[in-house]
Amino acid sequence: MLPGNSSLKVGRNAMEKKRRMHMNHLFSILSSLIFTQTSKVSLPVLLEQATNYIKGLKESIEELQRRKEQLKGDQSMNKNNIESSPITLPVLALEEMGSTLMVKLIAGLDKNFMLHQVPSVLEEESVEVVSTSYSTIGDKILYTIHSQAIWSRIGIETSRVQERLNKLLTM
Repeated sequence: MLPGNSSLKVGRNAMEKKRRMHMNHLFSILSSLIFTQTSKVSLPVLLEQATNYIKGLKESIEELQRRKEQLKGDQSMNKNNIESSPITLPVLALEEMGSTLMVKLIAGLDKNFMLHQVPSVLEEESVEVVSTSYSTIGDKILYTIHSQAIWSRIGIETSRVQERLNKLLTM
């Protein structure tokens, strides 16, 4: 073996080790974004969950774009003095993606309801709130609550959660 070949091999090994470390770091970041607990999961499971999560986000974006276009259409109809059916607030939508659940709630600024009760209902249904956000658009507030099943093997009974939240919002 030539002396130059061993240094090339050492260099390639070092580069490969650096590449593997970088990939492991990226997978750990992905895992922390997908899972709330720092549990070690296999790469195929991580990639499947990430794929499902991204598909769910894509569907949410498409649904929100459809709603936006519908609302734009409603506004143009109102401008033309054509009677349109107003949206009854609050509006509740649930999206289940595997062991995760996204709750979207649109409420009016003038509507008083106990928002703190929504996470309580979720927790009673064995769903842990991961993050919440809200934005104000005109006289409406859009709440988004990301949550995850406490026991992923059992899952989430979405219809029961929806029923309980609807009762809460109609009080």
